[in-house]
Amino acid sequence: MTSLVEIVHGWSFLSMLIRLFIAMCIGTLIGIDRERKNRGAGIKTHALVCLGSALTMMTSEYIYHSFPGAKADMGRLGAQVISGVGFLGVGTIIITGRNQIRGLTTAAGLWTCACTGLAIGIGYVEGTIIAIGLVLFVLIVLDKVDYHLRMHLKQTDIYMEVKNSTGVTNAIRFLHKKKIRLHDLHFTRQTEAEDNVGATFYVDTASIPADLNLIEALREIPYVEYIEEL
Repeated sequence: MTSLVEIVHGWSFLSMLIRLFIAMCIGTLIGIDRERKNRGAGIKTHALVCLGSALTMMTSEYIYHSFPGAKADMGRLGAQVISGVGFLGVGTIIITGRNQIRGLTTAAGLWTCACTGLAIGIGYVEGTIIAIGLVLFVLIVLDKVDYHLRMHLKQTDIYMEVKNSTGVTNAIRFLHKKKIRLHDLHFTRQTEAEDNVGATFYVDTASIPADLNLIEALREIPYVEYIEEL
């Protein structure tokens, strides 16, 4: 292991080959998790981002070694990658018609993938290995923790479509009558050609009566076209 690290720290054809190979493997590992969860950016995207970032950092080092007399800032190209990948990440973030934000983890994963690519590109193999271990811990272990916490939240998120604003008024009156606490109510019109209005909100789970099936009760309210728990 020590000899491999020493090779990677050096500047030779074998060092370049190993760095790019490790970068491709790191991007692939992160991309596998995103691909399994059917996200917008998968294996190929993450592998290319990490590989390209590593090559960018190696290009900076190449300039440093090939033109010793030139005043070259080795961090300049890497800085452009860090900011540039942010725009790529933005493309994976969407806000659905139900006011849900999707793609934040994928965007953060792409940015982290680029950063690890820069690190391995300059030969910082020790930090890269530690980082990829922690990244996989976040994506696999903490994902399960996040799911567990969501399942035990003290709030219930609800999406509802109503024929007109009267449906929302009826729903609010019903919740108040049952003394169910409602929070963060948002409206979205489905399309210009439709009168249907979408509404998202959450209620305190503790305030819901034990004998009440809230979703079924709201579904029976006049003018409510569709309802689901998010």
